[in-house]
Amino acid sequence: MSARISLPGRAEPLEVTAPSWPAGYPPPSARRVYAAAHVASVDGGDMIDWEATLRFRDHLWAHGFGVAEAMDTAQRGMGLSWGLARELIASSAERAAARRAAGRFALIACGAGTDHLAPGESRSIAEIIGAYAVQLEFVQSAGAGVILMASRALAAAARGPRDYLEVYGALLKRASEPVILHWLGEAFDPALRGYWGGTDFETAAATVLELADRHGDKIDGVKLSVLDAGKEIALRRRLPAGIRLYTGDDFGYADLIRGDETGYSDALLGTFAAITAPAAAALHALDAGDLAGYDAAIGPTVPLSRLIFEEPTYYYKAGVAFLAWLNGLQPRFLMLDGLDRRRSAGHLIRVFELAAAAGALRDPELAVARMTHFIAART
Repeated sequence: MSARISLPGRAEPLEVTAPSWPAGYPPPSARRVYAAAHVASVDGGDMIDWEATLRFRDHLWAHGFGVAEAMDTAQRGMGLSWGLARELIASSAERAAARRAAGRFALIACGAGTDHLAPGESRSIAEIIGAYAVQLEFVQSAGAGVILMASRALAAAARGPRDYLEVYGALLKRASEPVILHWLGEAFDPALRGYWGGTDFETAAATVLELADRHGDKIDGVKLSVLDAGKEIALRRRLPAGIRLYTGDDFGYADLIRGDETGYSDALLGTFAAITAPAAAALHALDAGDLAGYDAAIGPTVPLSRLIFEEPTYYYKAGVAFLAWLNGLQPRFLMLDGLDRRRSAGHLIRVFELAAAAGALRDPELAVARMTHFIAART
């Protein structure tokens, strides 16, 4: 199946061909992988399209990805309030439990942070611990794994590594199961500059490693999103045995997941929500020891991911939702707080082209019809 479309700035029509990926894949055994999922909106304001949002989680689970819920991809701090996040966590955790009860895969971990605190107010370290604890306990009560998100309030209040060690040490003692630590670089959120107690990577890494040495039995892994493969590999090699490094590098993930002679990264990526089928095919090949098959499937997704995550990086969510809409996974290209309008029409047209090249458009006729409508409305 294929379809053709004329795109602005392109001399010849683009032919979009249906990829050969199966409708789903088992979870990979060689790597642990989570896709950070986005949220679809009804009106472009603050109303969630719950049916489309939860159906998208089914899509990720069907392709073998764990769901990282209520993270920055779901617009935490950029349109998704803690009240909505609570509802999202509870609904997704319930959906996951129902799938597991039916014998189907449904790994889920949810973000716990401090975003219910009013912004701009000075907070004590004790207040921040208490705020984190509220969300941590809610996620645990929902039956989901915990991802301790980076906190803007902590970034503003902390005076050095000791404060981070105090906050995270207190939280890890409350955790009933090992958690994932979320290290989000300032490219994704400028308010997090200096997180872990230092503006340079080595100072920050020393804090994380000290935390891992003190509380390693309560840490499943570290999710690192600094968009620097060299720094990620260096940290991965220094983590204590048994603690995973989940790559959050949406530029260099292909090589980091593939690994080298000293190891590999697992993954917790927003880009997996955009490149779900080809990434699942690549991981399936990796399970079989087929490195050529892995490279062939994952390689064409890298230019697409780099475009989606280009600066300003924190607008990447628009590309994820745009592809979900093109693939028929939500009825409208609308996001909370109008985020769908933060990327230009030209950017999204290029996303369409690279998605076609990556095999990330599962129904060419539908994708072309929706793209034609988009071009008419936005150009």
